[in-house]
Amino acid sequence: MPSDQPSAAGQQPRGTPIDGASRSPSPLSLIAHADWSVDPRKRWITVLRRTGTVWALTVPRLVGDVRTLLSRLVDQAEGGAVALGADLPIGLPRRYAALRPEADFRAFLRGLDAMPDWFSVCATLAEVRHDRPFYPARGVAGMTRLSHALALGLPDASALGRHCDRATAERPAGAPLFWTLGANQSGKAAIAAWQELILPGLDGPPPLHLWPYDGPFRSLLVPGTVALAETYPAEALRHLSIRLSGSKRRQLDRAAIAPALLMAAARLGAQPDDTARRTILDGFGADAAGEDRFDSTLGALCVLNVVLGNRPDSTPDDTWIRRWEGWVLGQTALPLVAT
Repeated sequence: MPSDQPSAAGQQPRGTPIDGASRSPSPLSLIAHADWSVDPRKRWITVLRRTGTVWALTVPRLVGDVRTLLSRLVDQAEGGAVALGADLPIGLPRRYAALRPEADFRAFLRGLDAMPDWFSVCATLAEVRHDRPFYPARGVAGMTRLSHALALGLPDASALGRHCDRATAERPAGAPLFWTLGANQSGKAAIAAWQELILPGLDGPPPLHLWPYDGPFRSLLVPGTVALAETYPAEALRHLSIRLSGSKRRQLDRAAIAPALLMAAARLGAQPDDTARRTILDGFGADAAGEDRFDSTLGALCVLNVVLGNRPDSTPDDTWIRRWEGWVLGQTALPLVAT
């Protein structure tokens, strides 16, 4: 197993390829981004289709049947490669992974059939085991992330998070993978996506490449296949140089940054159709799913930004990240606390 040698806080690790992104051209014809949720009504996907030198941006739509999503995207790509981003964790915390016998995250996924309880969310700490890490099923008096970590054999609450989940100088921390309570938790969305999308996708068809485990993102864009990468809306805003005042949960605040979002799209060669433009200017609607449609569009532009070479498609030079933890596509800022 690789040794745990985190870099100094906020500093780029020596030898990292973070600025040396792979820049070889690819036969890419479709970019898509899914804003994921455990609730199918909150799973929205935005598609960018390549037409010459322009990327046609469509209005967000519901993901629909997850079992057919990858094949539908490949069909839309008409033989080209598909670059798919998704706002969900794709990897495991290194402190947890260090206790696993597998060689890497892909091997771990392959072995999940032997752990039938792994996706079952624990109601109490007494139920938490290494092969049943998700907690809590509901609010319990006195519960803490520290007690959750200790129940998993981890040294402290910070060990529940991956390096890309931690706060950087540019954004606050994301939620740890195994925590399943609260508005910002990502555990339940990860459970749904791993079970319904990633695990079935490993056996195809179509072939599914997982970034960063299979290589730099642009190198995975092979005709007739899907390359899947983790994204984060808070990162996407910064990558696109968009400053959001207020809350993305409010339609008026989303509408206020519509000009900046349209300008960012234009810089990338993304051209929204009339329906997509109206949706952006309207702040993605007044219903509760407006935030999801907003994140879906942000994510699609984030993936395009990386595909065009404006952001790196590789990770910091850290074996744990490349083999177990994963990374957020296009992220360059390192954790403020790296241990």
